[in-house]
Amino acid sequence: MIGVVAAATGGLGELRSGLIEPALNRGFRVGVTLTPTAARWLAAAGELDAIAAATGLPVRSQSRLPTEARPHPPVDCYVFAPASANSVAKLALGIGDNQALTQLGEALGDPTVPVVVFPRINAAHARHPAWPGHLAALRSAGAILVEGPAVFPLAEPAEKPVRPLPWPAILTAAAEALSSPL
Repeated sequence: MIGVVAAATGGLGELRSGLIEPALNRGFRVGVTLTPTAARWLAAAGELDAIAAATGLPVRSQSRLPTEARPHPPVDCYVFAPASANSVAKLALGIGDNQALTQLGEALGDPTVPVVVFPRINAAHARHPAWPGHLAALRSAGAILVEGPAVFPLAEPAEKPVRPLPWPAILTAAAEALSSPL
């Protein structure tokens, strides 16, 4: 079971076709949790129902009441993609101010659940003095980062990326994490 978590950033509209459907085609079960803004974006695009239909599970973006059943089965690996600079920073700092970040923060504390993160940022985000520290914090917590110029060269703000999001590399990282002994 892969828990896909996504934030509102470039490439979010390709989540179903780029990551969810390929994961399902490889035999994985997928449950999706979105940040609140990502849920608004995908709802406006008419994607929430399509994702729920593809996965057979509800798309989460809000916490459940204590009396409500868990909507997704236990997760074996989380994939945070695309992850905005804001959400990566919050995750690195342990801020779980929404359901998506709460789930990921709990998983980072569990050495048996790998967390794969694809930061969908631009070059200005990467130049921020706090950015290297955020990535170092995630690495030290055991997160598997899918990033770097060979994977996804960063564009300047308002420029279009030079290549599509690296969905195959993200899914491969998750599959490898699941097949590796923990």
